[in-house]
Amino acid sequence: MQSWNPPAIPSVPGPGPQLWLYDSSSEMVRPTTPGETATLYVCGITPYDATHLGHAATYLSFDLVQRVWLDAGRQVHYVQNVTDIDDPLLERAERDGVDWRDLAAEQIQLFRDDMEWLRIIPPRDYIGAVEAMDEISAAVADLMEKGAGYRVPDDDHPDIYFDLRYSPRFGYVSHYDSDTMLALSRERGGDPDREGKYDRLDPLLWRTARDGEPSWESPLGAGRPGWHVECAVIAGNRLGWSIDVQGGGSDLIFPHHECSAAHSETLSGEGPFAKHYTQAGMIGLDGEKMSKSRGNLVFASKLRAAGVDPMAVRLALLTGHYRQDREWTDDALEQATIRLGVWRKAADRRGFDTTPLLQAMRSALADDLDTPTVVARLDAWAIDDSLEGSVVADAVDALLGIDLRSS
Repeated sequence: MQSWNPPAIPSVPGPGPQLWLYDSSSEMVRPTTPGETATLYVCGITPYDATHLGHAATYLSFDLVQRVWLDAGRQVHYVQNVTDIDDPLLERAERDGVDWRDLAAEQIQLFRDDMEWLRIIPPRDYIGAVEAMDEISAAVADLMEKGAGYRVPDDDHPDIYFDLRYSPRFGYVSHYDSDTMLALSRERGGDPDREGKYDRLDPLLWRTARDGEPSWESPLGAGRPGWHVECAVIAGNRLGWSIDVQGGGSDLIFPHHECSAAHSETLSGEGPFAKHYTQAGMIGLDGEKMSKSRGNLVFASKLRAAGVDPMAVRLALLTGHYRQDREWTDDALEQATIRLGVWRKAADRRGFDTTPLLQAMRSALADDLDTPTVVARLDAWAIDDSLEGSVVADAVDALLGIDLRSS
């Protein structure tokens, strides 16, 4: 699947420091320890409604991860999936009276356009579940051979589930208790009340074909994969079975990140799947999490159509820390637009050395992406007429992805 065009990234004098990042499995901020090429997997969209600002905030967070690694002299191999076959997509297509493939293609292109507008660095591998169907079904067959997959005793729909007894560390990513896991499984697409499962939390690996639903032939029989194994296989087959960072929104920590890790580690016999499991906070509107199910969405594409400056959108989102749940308001966008104008005026100046400011920016970003501190330091720079503008503008572009030379 085609990704989107990358933004130009200017060079900044000297290398940046090592990135420290929060890891949910250890519940602490720890240094990332990539080799020459850092590996990053971020869970992608289910394309039945494209980019709302909750999505934008998540992908912006991991865009910063890439930028800090690149500034430190690393290469980055970034992979992102697209869940281009799933129940919500089929339900929306049926509701709207369109072919699910057409709906997916339309929303994927809209997502690409939004990401390019926001200057998000694209993944090297952008992979849809449909194009990866053969490798996913092969992995499920492998889990069956290992004894870690089983069919429920249902004559009509003998779906295949993962046996959590084959993942003795299950729970280490989220640290949730069983009651919380059951509640979140039910809320987030699981089926804990399905009869015939060994454990109520056992996740779906392969959904056998149903009348009226798309399905794919495989050694398992006709069907389509579960969500969690999709990500495990797409990531593992491209990045290896032990990666530096697994990213996504905080609503993915369970069951998605937990189950993907269990599948990956059982398939490979290695662990942990990720050295860091890192989740971005939720963006709210009117006191509630912005989500498709609630319908309280602010779409990037609508802001784009209205002529909003994408750099103001980036800046509004970066004013808060990536791990915090925070509100999107018209006032936040207005304040970001004003701030952006002040910074752009300062970018045209000639003045004294700004090396201490660059060091402070790099140090703050390397400390778990502390963008509020960076924003505060840049506010102080912008009102100090003695300080250089052009070098700082390059650093703001390279590190924050905010272009101060356009308007």
